[in-house]
Amino acid sequence: MVRIEVTTVIAAPIGRCFDLSRSIDAHMASTGWIGERAIAGVTAGLIGADQEVTWRGRHFGINVTHTSRITAYDRPRYFQDSMVRGMFRRFCHDHYFTVQDGQTVMKDVMQFEAPFGLAGRLIESVVLARHMRSLLARRNQYLKRIAETDEWRRLLA
Repeated sequence: MVRIEVTTVIAAPIGRCFDLSRSIDAHMASTGWIGERAIAGVTAGLIGADQEVTWRGRHFGINVTHTSRITAYDRPRYFQDSMVRGMFRRFCHDHYFTVQDGQTVMKDVMQFEAPFGLAGRLIESVVLARHMRSLLARRNQYLKRIAETDEWRRLLA
């Protein structure tokens, strides 16, 4: 199993950062480079407790579908999305939010396990870990830019 942690400091209120992180529209905008789109469940706006979203995107030249459910929710401090259906054997993404020195500290902890036994473990450590870290870092930089400017208003109107 792979565990990735990414911490992003954002000069914006904690509630705004929390809501942008659960925004379906922000997620799609931040993953345009892989064409990720919400195709079922909550497909626009903000996802909340016990709700699901199904994503479709192109990873490594393959169309991938992934359904997640919000399995824990404590606004504005924490939420968790867990895979319901998809290509991973296991996938869980924890989102933590705290305030430090007047800024929001957003910490993502993503854990996943690839299928296919030993071959899957090799792929997850060599290829998937780098890809998922890059995806998360790009998403967080997008959220930071949006949250720190007036652009957040178009997503959280």
